[in-house]
Amino acid sequence: MDFPAIAFGISKTILEVLKVSWWALLPLGLFFFWREFWLWGLNRLWKKKQEWILLELKIPRNILKTPKAMENVFSALHAIYIRPMGFEDVYFKGEELYWFTCELVGYAGGVNFYIRCLKGFRNLVESAIYSEYPDAEIAEAEDYTALMPDVLPNDIYDLWGNDFILAKDNPYPIQTYEFFEANVEEQRLDPISAITEAMSRLKEGEAIWLQYLLRPVSDEWKKEGEALRDKMMQRKKEKEAGWLESIVQGLVQFFKNLSLASIEHPTWPETAKKEKEYKLMEFLSPGERKVLEGIENKISKLGFEAAIRFIYIDRKDSFSRANISAVHGAMRQFNTQDMNSFRMLSGTTTYVTSKILTYKSWFREQRVFYLKRLIYELYRLRWFPPKVSVLNTEELATVFHFPLVTVEAPLLGRVEAKKGESPSNLPI
Repeated sequence: MDFPAIAFGISKTILEVLKVSWWALLPLGLFFFWREFWLWGLNRLWKKKQEWILLELKIPRNILKTPKAMENVFSALHAIYIRPMGFEDVYFKGEELYWFTCELVGYAGGVNFYIRCLKGFRNLVESAIYSEYPDAEIAEAEDYTALMPDVLPNDIYDLWGNDFILAKDNPYPIQTYEFFEANVEEQRLDPISAITEAMSRLKEGEAIWLQYLLRPVSDEWKKEGEALRDKMMQRKKEKEAGWLESIVQGLVQFFKNLSLASIEHPTWPETAKKEKEYKLMEFLSPGERKVLEGIENKISKLGFEAAIRFIYIDRKDSFSRANISAVHGAMRQFNTQDMNSFRMLSGTTTYVTSKILTYKSWFREQRVFYLKRLIYELYRLRWFPPKVSVLNTEELATVFHFPLVTVEAPLLGRVEAKKGESPSNLPI
């Protein structure tokens, strides 16, 4: 068989087809390019019209509430989700689902908490926080990113940046705050203390920025978890029978049980299915049961599309990678080998392999410089990365909450005095 001749013949045929049909194929190909530019342009115009506000949160000095209180806050903030985007919303208005950011910022002068949201949602954010933390203080603030140059890195400053997303499928949960809790108050562990402690030790000119990009979503994401649960339970997805088919099946099973009643106990499909699942649970190992329970617990709560963006900034002559390791180490508290963990999103990480014998190291300096500029700009714009994960309210409360009173980071911005209403009999 003459393969070169066959390949030449096929190529010649393809060229002949293209020669006579290019006028129809070219517009079709250009349509997809036009579609992407059209959606990108509409979305940019829509984003420019939105009015945002940055709120600084001053936390109470003596917080005895566990992160469960912050979980309730996130449950209330899920009301930002109104409805799914329709065809007209996307292709003619350029809209997307509303989102907000929770931000944890550390400088040499202190550690601050922020929430950035659309102006129209300010009342929702404040009421959600005050309902759980009535002693907190919320005030509009200037954008702290304006304290840094418009473009980084430059001749003076360098930076490291990356986005964190889930390493496994969305239904697998990370290690949540319940793992860190204890019945005795003094023995409670606060997973956020590792980050705030690192921020409290920053020197002049250093900055650690953590940005939690959050977008409430509908319960469609639960289907992935339900499918994974059914796979672990070896459940077969059965087609729902119609009303006539259900009646016929019921009558058949009734007469079958009636005819065999003298020799065996009557059985029904629902009962047999439950008994099969119960027996299967007995064969699952303790670890498999734990994973199954974790998946079911996660999909039972409200979900957010989420990404965690981390940036460390310092002068070039004193750039310390120890602070990068401190934040990465703090994120590993939430990792488990059997369920889920956080990983760096490769397209946003400001690192390119140093191996010189592979194509991945080509133009390394230029690519690293581009990635640093990109993630710094994305942080300032508060835009999502190309890939996100789904975290539920319990997971979000674990990675972002007000520190407990046991956290002794000295530079936390806490409310110094407790406010109260004036006495009712105060003379006017």
